[in-house]
Amino acid sequence: MKPRPARQLDAPVPAAARSGNAAPKRQRKLHKDLRLLATFVRVHCEGQHRDEPKEPFALRGYDARVLGRRPPVLCAACRKLLAHAFVKRTACPLDPKPMCKHCPQHCYAPAYRAQMRAVMRYSGRRLVLSGRLDYLLHLLF
Repeated sequence: MKPRPARQLDAPVPAAARSGNAAPKRQRKLHKDLRLLATFVRVHCEGQHRDEPKEPFALRGYDARVLGRRPPVLCAACRKLLAHAFVKRTACPLDPKPMCKHCPQHCYAPAYRAQMRAVMRYSGRRLVLSGRLDYLLHLLF
């Protein structure tokens, strides 16, 4: 089997990305976004799916340490949504990545997009009301 060629982007590579510091910065941003996604889905699952059986989130090919000390414990529906979000966020071709609600090309399927919108709406309010004002910026912008 022939190896697949690397994915080519249509947009030119920005000057910042050509420097040696761009790759670690992009990696840190990706890890931060993945942790944020996991936090939002965890809060939603804890609030909306209390009675569902739960298991720790694990996704083949992804390091669980990106999410912090322990992976979130989620129901089956939330694990599926978070796995879809991880795959789509990791494969996002845009650099710098805009927030999904401001993105010109949507990579989520319509059903997942509606689910994620509901998760963000529920979790964003809960996190801000619980004192996490740093998520207020994410909720508003």
